Amino acid sequence: MAEFSGRPIPVGRVGIVVSRYNQVITSKLLDGAQQCCRDSGVPEGEVDVIWAPGAFELTVCCAAAAATGRYACLVALGAIIRGGTPHFEYVAGATSHGLVAVSVEYRVPVGFGVLTVDSMAQATARAGGQAGNKGYEAADAAIRSADVISRLRSTDAEA
Repeated sequence: MAEFSGRPIPVGRVGIVVSRYNQVITSKLLDGAQQCCRDSGVPEGEVDVIWAPGAFELTVCCAAAAATGRYACLVALGAIIRGGTPHFEYVAGATSHGLVAVSVEYRVPVGFGVLTVDSMAQATARAGGQAGNKGYEAADAAIRSADVISRLRSTDAEA
């Protein structure tokens, strides 16, 4: 019986798509994602950082990056902080659904590093604070997924 599990290894070019909105948080998520790439052995020259205006625009920027065929995986980073209006639900829902659609349509893993939190304190905790760095975790998931997909594709080619 074959068993496949993704490894944190160099997988090819990695695109990190980051929201400029709430940049005080997203820049820390970016630091974590870049650290994960280094820890996984991905050369710095194989990591591209792509800035999106906000979390809502992460989807179209990831789709454009995926359409190039250049990336083994993408990492989407953003921070959606609940306010007093339903805007939070619309942006969070559309962003998460859109990123899943990009991943499935282009068959490119998209690590989900979009924080959906109630407060700036919660965002800070998840961007390198006491709750870890979700940017690092999203990059790790994307890299491991790219590895397992690559191994599955090479197994299909052998069969």
